[in-house]
Amino acid sequence: MSEVMVDVRGVHKSFGPLEVLRGVDLTVRTGEVAVILGPSGSGKSTLLRTINHLEKVDRGWIIVDGELIGYRRTGDRLHELREKDVLRQRTRIGFVFQDLNLFPHLTVLENLVEAPVSALRRPRGDAEETARALLDRVGLADKAGTCPRRLSGGQQQRVAIAIARALALEPKVLLFDEPTSALDPELVGEVLDVVKDLARSGTTMIVVTHEIGFAREVADTVVFMDGGVVVEQGPPAAVLDAPRHERTRAFLSAVL
Repeated sequence: MSEVMVDVRGVHKSFGPLEVLRGVDLTVRTGEVAVILGPSGSGKSTLLRTINHLEKVDRGWIIVDGELIGYRRTGDRLHELREKDVLRQRTRIGFVFQDLNLFPHLTVLENLVEAPVSALRRPRGDAEETARALLDRVGLADKAGTCPRRLSGGQQQRVAIAIARALALEPKVLLFDEPTSALDPELVGEVLDVVKDLARSGTTMIVVTHEIGFAREVADTVVFMDGGVVVEQGPPAAVLDAPRHERTRAFLSAVL
């Protein structure tokens, strides 16, 4: 894990007068699993959305796999890319949203095939073959013909993970925004098991979560954010068991 896969430098983002990100720096190496913790409103989800340019940064820049995201550089100036070029970049960055966004009128298989065929112009046969393999990977091969409403919350979230993989041709990084937040406690484990399997395969991942046990077990690096900045970052044992900053200690004492 020597090469830098995601490099975030000096990122600022405001919504009107509210400054959500205030100079975020973050480095995630190839094959690394970075878990981001922090209180509500700390900027975690906004940071994820800037990494694939769903939110434009006000200042700073983000590089994924050596490529500047959302912009091209001319001398000292940045120029925003055309939408089609941004979409091309997003095919290398998978995103599992907090809101599942499954089409209720389509089967599970059709949900996986729809975007690769319509947006990415992949041949339907190839898209279906990929989709079935991904469903098998997340333990839902037998649900291909099922409508989402007949799935449990945990199964729906596993479909969302498969969709993120289906949309990314060869994903350089997968982003997860609170993948278990909407689930009943008994369903959390089945989703985290899928994420753990992806981690074991060497996929670079950035996961925003409130699951401290998951962070301890899976993360290579734990990032604690508060007030729109990275307060501290390091191995799970360091950040979770011996945090250096008072804000980190106060947060962990409240949630553990």
